[in-house]
Amino acid sequence: MGVFSNKIDRKQLKPGDHIYSWRQAYIIAHHGIYVGKGMVIHFTRGSSQETETRTMLGGFYLSSPHHASRDTPCPKCGYQTKTEGVTQTCLDCFLYGGYLYLFEYGVSPAFFLAKARGGTCTIASSDSTEAILRRAFFLLKKGFGGYHLFKNNCEDFAMYCKTGLLLVRTSIMSVGQSGQATSLLAAAGAIVSSSLVFMITSLCGLALVGCAMYCVSRYVSDIGVRCDVTKVSVKKVPMVVKEDWVGEIIS
Repeated sequence: MGVFSNKIDRKQLKPGDHIYSWRQAYIIAHHGIYVGKGMVIHFTRGSSQETETRTMLGGFYLSSPHHASRDTPCPKCGYQTKTEGVTQTCLDCFLYGGYLYLFEYGVSPAFFLAKARGGTCTIASSDSTEAILRRAFFLLKKGFGGYHLFKNNCEDFAMYCKTGLLLVRTSIMSVGQSGQATSLLAAAGAIVSSSLVFMITSLCGLALVGCAMYCVSRYVSDIGVRCDVTKVSVKKVPMVVKEDWVGEIIS
């Protein structure tokens, strides 16, 4: 692994790993927690609710489950793509023909910014394997609320299992912890902001301004940096994810 790729081999997997697999020509990824014995717990909308989110960046998608529907249950794990919510499947169903990647935790700010694509690493530290698996299996039974592309997606689920961190307050304009969601909005903001000075700067200056805006937006939105996240007991999560403000529930 390194700055350019987080790709790993199945033999390198350990219980508690946050893994993901790129879809749709590497512009969409699905995230989950590897729990051992070839099984993964992940959060999905199911094909019955599958929608695509396009932006002016063209073809850039947010975290999402599988796009192809399969009505016949998997012979290994019984998974069907129409299944919704937190589910446990075999690794093959999770990957859905894609490659396996490991999400990194506790990276340095420099390394984080060097990884231009969001949804691959975080500055936040991971908790113990025991805590990660306890959260994943509890939420498999109790759920993680409703799937939301910006505020509550598969990456948010995996990051909560790894860190125990959730947003304290959300609003119509806010996004969740997902690195892909924040990167998308950061890119859009960088384009809009830099275009405002297009008439008075060179193309080189425009590119530098856009790059700086993108990096700053990504950095301040990471759960290892932002101040609107807090540790939440897994037993409170099913109630917390239904609230717009969870300060009183957490305390």
